[in-house]
Amino acid sequence: MATYLASSHDPWVVAASLIMASFASYVALDLAKRVRSHDRRVALAWRGIGSLAMGTGVWSMHFIGMLAFRLPPLALGYTHTMTALSWLAAVLASAVALSVASRGQLTRARLAGGALAMGAGICAMHYLGMAALDMAPGIVWNAVLVAASVLVAVAASAAALSIFFWLRSHGAGRELRYQAAAALLMGLAICGLHYTAMAAASFPLGSVCLSAGGLGGGTLGTLVVLASFGLLSLTLATSVLDARMQAGTTHLAESLLAANTQLKAANDELQRHAFRDGLTGLPNRQWFEDRLKQALMRCDRDRASGAAGRTPRRLAVMFIDLDGFKPVNDSLGHAAGDQLLCEAARRLVHEAREADTVARVGGDEFLLLMDDLPDPQACVALARRLLDSLALPFEAAGRQVVVSASIGIVVYPDNSTRERLVAHADAAMYAAKRAGGAGFQMFAPHMDAGALEQLSLHHDLRHALERGELELHYQPKVDARRGTIRGVEALLRWKHPQRGMVSPALFIPIAERFGLINALGAWVIDEACRQMQAWADAGLRLHVAVNVSVHQLREADLVGRIERALRRHGVDASHLLCEITESVAMDDLQTTQRTFEGLARLGVFLSIDDFGTGHSCLASLRQLHASQLKIDRSFVADLDSSDEARTIIDAVVYLAHALDLNVVAEGVETALQRDLLIKLGCDELQGYFFARPMPAAQVLDWVQGRKPPGSADFSPSVLLDLAA
Repeated sequence: MATYLASSHDPWVVAASLIMASFASYVALDLAKRVRSHDRRVALAWRGIGSLAMGTGVWSMHFIGMLAFRLPPLALGYTHTMTALSWLAAVLASAVALSVASRGQLTRARLAGGALAMGAGICAMHYLGMAALDMAPGIVWNAVLVAASVLVAVAASAAALSIFFWLRSHGAGRELRYQAAAALLMGLAICGLHYTAMAAASFPLGSVCLSAGGLGGGTLGTLVVLASFGLLSLTLATSVLDARMQAGTTHLAESLLAANTQLKAANDELQRHAFRDGLTGLPNRQWFEDRLKQALMRCDRDRASGAAGRTPRRLAVMFIDLDGFKPVNDSLGHAAGDQLLCEAARRLVHEAREADTVARVGGDEFLLLMDDLPDPQACVALARRLLDSLALPFEAAGRQVVVSASIGIVVYPDNSTRERLVAHADAAMYAAKRAGGAGFQMFAPHMDAGALEQLSLHHDLRHALERGELELHYQPKVDARRGTIRGVEALLRWKHPQRGMVSPALFIPIAERFGLINALGAWVIDEACRQMQAWADAGLRLHVAVNVSVHQLREADLVGRIERALRRHGVDASHLLCEITESVAMDDLQTTQRTFEGLARLGVFLSIDDFGTGHSCLASLRQLHASQLKIDRSFVADLDSSDEARTIIDAVVYLAHALDLNVVAEGVETALQRDLLIKLGCDELQGYFFARPMPAAQVLDWVQGRKPPGSADFSPSVLLDLAA
């Protein structure tokens, strides 16, 4: 068995080699930032300087580690040529590392190739350095440890490259700590490689170092350490100084850029606030009026030039108002209302032409400018598209909501002046609302006076409640079989101090338009309950029906308000009946069902009014807790002359009775209508044939046989049966 010389390492020199390896690694990590300069010449210069400094630092660690090696009793030395080649290999390996570090991204292929090239260079550095020991006989190598050293070299190189790129993602506050820790790890890896490779070398007993007179000795080691440390320190100082200069330049450039960006952003924000709606992003009224002014100038210029063979330029303004938006906003909250408005704005822009201007001018009101209008029919076609688009369900607060729109249209110069375009479009929109909404109206001169009247009525209606100008009139509902009174319907009336009695058909749309309908509805419920108690004190117990609007139906506190009114006046809930029109009930079946269920728990009776004019079906009726259907007066009016009307009423009565619902027919005006309705099986009748709506004070007289003027000849003795 071969015998080998015992080797050892000077621990202080080993520690010095670790320090050198870590310092060289720290400088290398710092240089990795410099080689990514946008200036190609600066980057190449740093790559050359860095390769020299980093390679020298790594090589000096290796050389110090070799000087720490002891092989008693031999004196060791190193040949000049192999030592120089070893240094060159370290410099080339460093060049590879910095070249990879200068890339934008570290891909897997780039990491693998760089690690292999660097590992090969580091191994070449070490084994060339070992070859500088000219031994006779030659060094005996342990193949396993040699392979291990190669793996360590490649792994250390891969780790170094990964650390280069990893450090880029950390901020300046923690970067130095991370860099120092990473440098220590890299130093340990380099030392691990060196001392693993040293452990792979064995020297046979009797070996002679032929290069003992070459490089070596403590003095040379000290010079190498000092020279390498000086070179690395100088390189690091230059790198730090360059980094600070670049940081200052970058900071100045970024400050200027940030200031410019902030100035531009502030200017854009001012422009946005000045000319755009904050919610929808649409132009606001100021922008719209500016665009309208420019369009009018072009229109007038074109007409003044009188170009032959060309249709004179026109423009149109549309005033668009959403029907039923306020109840959505009140019941589902402002966030849901804002969501609906944004979607409505998007639909308007989608349907408009590219050259048109769509603006939001407040609340649920929009303006649309059609410039260079080919003919008036073009704006009519657009209005129809807008109505169809806005009639589609909206998503708000996680549920589907249906609204509609009223549109007023004015064409210049056909039917308006420059100064009154928007006002006339607004007046036309009011006319569309008075016509029932969900439609459009072209401006006509009479609408201007109507708009002024609307504003006046709106002003007076706001004060009607506090001035005591509102009152309820009551119309009796009669048992069809017995001829006895079953109850009354409460109908709102406005006694204006100058105008006299104002028709509900006139002031109810105004209340809905300006958000007064809920206050009026609450007053009606409270007053009806108060009157029921007053009649009860007089010995007359009547069921009273009140109409509930779509706006009230969507109020979250409707059931609570009705319950409080009943308690306040001590009225039995079963004496109150809430009537909701069929179209309102079916437009939002979920809301209707929720409200009906709440009222049913109170004991309030419920009725579907104007039945036959909406879109009910058997399945939807079964979901509601209604106790009554009320046939629309339009069918009753045609009863004595239309077989179709009789067939419809017969079918409604059959359907209602099958669902255990009572049937009320309103609008009964003749004895023939009464007789036919009784024959068809109606349960209750209501109309002028029996009595007109009357003030509360006259109801007791009517029941007791003292008929008010204009009442039908109805037997008071029969009526007294129920009153008792």
